[in-house]
Amino acid sequence: MKKPPVKGMRLLRLAGMTASVAGGYAQSRVRRALGADADQEEHRFRKASGERIARTLGELKGAAMKVGQFASAARDLLPPELTDALVGLQRDSPPMAYEVIAEQIEKELGSPPELLFQHFERAPFAAASVGQVHRARTDDGVEVVVKVQYPGVDQAVDSDLSQVRLALRLGGLAKVPKDMLDATFGELRERLHEELDYCNEADNVRRFRAFHAGHQGLLVPDVVGERSSQRVLTLTYLPGRPLSDLDDPRWPQDLRDKLGTALGELITRQIFELKAIHGDPNPANFAWREDGSLVIYDFGCVKNLPDRVVDSTREILRGARDRDYGQLDRAMHDLGPLRPERSIPSDYYDRWLHAIAPPLDEEVYDFGRADLADRVKKLIPSAVKRAHWWQPAPEVVILDRMLAGHYDNLRTMRARVPARRLMLRFL
Repeated sequence: MKKPPVKGMRLLRLAGMTASVAGGYAQSRVRRALGADADQEEHRFRKASGERIARTLGELKGAAMKVGQFASAARDLLPPELTDALVGLQRDSPPMAYEVIAEQIEKELGSPPELLFQHFERAPFAAASVGQVHRARTDDGVEVVVKVQYPGVDQAVDSDLSQVRLALRLGGLAKVPKDMLDATFGELRERLHEELDYCNEADNVRRFRAFHAGHQGLLVPDVVGERSSQRVLTLTYLPGRPLSDLDDPRWPQDLRDKLGTALGELITRQIFELKAIHGDPNPANFAWREDGSLVIYDFGCVKNLPDRVVDSTREILRGARDRDYGQLDRAMHDLGPLRPERSIPSDYYDRWLHAIAPPLDEEVYDFGRADLADRVKKLIPSAVKRAHWWQPAPEVVILDRMLAGHYDNLRTMRARVPARRLMLRFL
């Protein structure tokens, strides 16, 4: 693949996507007014719109594609026809041509990769939405990976986000009020600008490496500072197997349990001790070893959690453990999503806790048999009807994404995890 489309071309293609979705929405409403079955017509429109949006975002790479990856997990914000279409954006992207990557490295570091490294592999090791990774070896023989940002991506963030948000609004595809959608996109904008600054990511790597240094089973690479810049990041190479390999039934249960417990340690320690989270749970950002260790990659999306968010999360867990609905109400108000004038009925809390609290109630929770997502899906219609209870809580968007993504990862591992113990020790 050649260079990403320049800003003007990107805007034209995104505007075309937006016009297509808005036009389809208008036509759908006309067909329903003329007697078409409302449910069938809505499903048809949402499916067609989802496919159009996913196709456009996948072709453009960059911030637009990254938004699509976020949206694929946002089943509380968007209809399933759209999120299902966006799931494919989580997979590896077609790579950029080597000449584009070499030119970007020389622009950032002052010399071509052949002079900066003893060896540099022309074929990419991995490709993603905003950059790709190449294996290399430094002059002193250290095996490294070099992450190179695609040219022009950081200059298109704001316009990409605006167009995607506009398409969702004009197509009636958002299941939440405008202020909640705007607040969510504002949070994504901040995280994306941070993610596209590789100097910021290098600081994140150093911080998380120091934090996890004493935690058995959690490995973080080291930064090679002299071969890094704002758009190039060089890290020591830590090999491991992809999480998808755990679908193979030959791996023993005790290994799965050890890996799942390591992931549980990562989640709880980052929230309650570090008060900062690795916010991209894409399985490609993690690897595992047969000794039960987890390797953590890609620290571009890191969310620092204010004390208020950490304290409210702790109080929610306490309230869920004790079935104390008054405490849950207070914590939900403090965290932000529950409007100040609202109070949730106890029977509604009961239904939600029945769906999501089993990991907190059982000594060891078997994620291989978990059905939390299916239980939650059944409750979404009732939540949509009560949309007036809620308000934007942008500070927890990345936290929610992390927890939902790692639920899927633990299911892939089919791990049995002492989740109750891991959470309650911080209460």
